[in-house]
Amino acid sequence: MAESNLGSEASEDTDTHTDTEAYAQRIRRRKEIQDRRMAETVTDRGLVIVHTGAGKGKTTAALGMVLRSLGHGYRVAIVQFIKGAWEPAEKRAFEPWGSQLQFHASGEGFTWETQDKVRDRLMAQAGWEIALRYLIDAEYHLVLLDEVNVALKKDYLSIEQVLAGIDRRPPKTHVVLTGRNAPQELIERADLVTEMSLIKHPLKLQRIRAQAGIEF
Repeated sequence: MAESNLGSEASEDTDTHTDTEAYAQRIRRRKEIQDRRMAETVTDRGLVIVHTGAGKGKTTAALGMVLRSLGHGYRVAIVQFIKGAWEPAEKRAFEPWGSQLQFHASGEGFTWETQDKVRDRLMAQAGWEIALRYLIDAEYHLVLLDEVNVALKKDYLSIEQVLAGIDRRPPKTHVVLTGRNAPQELIERADLVTEMSLIKHPLKLQRIRAQAGIEF
């Protein structure tokens, strides 16, 4: 019986060694393939990044990129379209970064609050002029155009002027454009597009309105 147990243990050790070696070989092959792919890539090219969709998190994800860029010592500009009726908490949170970050809220709130499409369009156009100054300035590593997709959807801005503006960027400047209903022309132009899906929302299900620290 003892000899039988020893034989069984030896067989298990052999199987374990074989599995370990096979795993190591698979990982080595995967690394070789990944190394070849990485060798064909380029770095330091500015990206056009779009966050769209009906789900929450579009601006939040973009602000994560802002924080990351600031942490690397880069200069960043944020221009908020639509969301200008209140002082955003993120603006106060970024104040310690000083002149490294430029923050502009160019809207006066959502259309059901302003009820003045002409004024909303003028505000969006003024915001775009501010955004364009940063887009063409090589000192800025990242420019966030928050809710610009909403301004496009409502015809406050034209897709032609936005595409022309982002094409004027220096080669290493990144731009992030957020907001639901991103136009197809922008999606086709973008290098990275993420769609946030809405699965559940507390306002619709439980009548829980936006709360400090979560939505604003």
